[in-house]
Amino acid sequence: MERIKRSERLGVMLSVLSQTPNRIHTLGEFCSMFNAAKSTISEDIDILQDALAKFGMGELTTVAGAAGGVRYRAIMDPDTSRGALEALAARLREPGRLLPGGFLYTSDVIADPETAGTLGKLLARLYYDARPDFVLTMETKGIPIAFMTAYMLGVPLVIARRDSHTYEGPAVKINYIAGAAGDRIETMALARRSVSPGQRALIIDDFMKGGGTIQGMVDMMREFQAEVVGVGVMIATAKPVEKRVKGVKSLFTLAEADARTGTVDISVSPQFR
Repeated sequence: MERIKRSERLGVMLSVLSQTPNRIHTLGEFCSMFNAAKSTISEDIDILQDALAKFGMGELTTVAGAAGGVRYRAIMDPDTSRGALEALAARLREPGRLLPGGFLYTSDVIADPETAGTLGKLLARLYYDARPDFVLTMETKGIPIAFMTAYMLGVPLVIARRDSHTYEGPAVKINYIAGAAGDRIETMALARRSVSPGQRALIIDDFMKGGGTIQGMVDMMREFQAEVVGVGVMIATAKPVEKRVKGVKSLFTLAEADARTGTVDISVSPQFR
C-alpha cells in the first residue's frame, strides 16, 4: 500500500469523525484504513483534539474499554453558542413575523439547513449524558430541528403523525389535550415498529405554549413502555408559567407578542446567556 502522509490521514480522519457525530470509531478501524500502527493513530488523534479545541470546532474524546475508541461531538464553545443564539433571536424579532392569531412565523428559520444544524448542535449538547436511543417529534414543523438533533446524537428520528399511514403498517393512536386552554382534543399516531419497549426517548419540538402536544408524546411513549429521558424545544412561551410537562429545556423564551404593533419579545433562555 502506498505510504500515506500524516496530513492526508488527518484530513480523512476528521472527515470520517465529523460526518458520524457521537459514534465511536475504534483505533483498529483507522489502523486498517491507513495501514498504520496504533501508536501513530493515537498521535494523530492528539493532534486533532488540540486543533478542534483551539478553534472551538467540537470535542474529540477517547472512550476506554473493549468497545472503546474515539468519538467526535459537535460541541460549540460557550461564546460561539451565545453569539449564534443572540443572532437568531434578533432574526426572530424582525418586524412582520407575527401572524394573525398571535402565531410567530419561524418556517424560514427552521427550514434553513445551516440554522437547523446549529439548533441541533445546541439541543444535542443538553442531552448527551441522557443517552437517548432515538429522538421523537411531532409532524411537521419540528422535523428539521429534531432531525439535526438526532444526527448530532447519532440516533434515529421517530415522527409521530396526526394520523396513521398504510405504508407505515399498524399504528398506536391516542387522543391528547391541545391548546393553551386545554379546549381541543387532537389525535396522535405512531407506527408500532418505530419504538421498542425499554428504549430511551428524547422529545424535541419547535414550539411549546401549554405543553399539550409534548404531553401527548410523553403519553405515547408510555403506551410503548419507553422512557422519556428529556424534552427540548426551540421556543417556549413565558406564559402560561405552569406547563403540562415539567423540566422542558428551551433555547428561546417568547415573553410577549403584541398583535397591535406586530412586535415580539423573544430572547435567549437564561441557561445560555
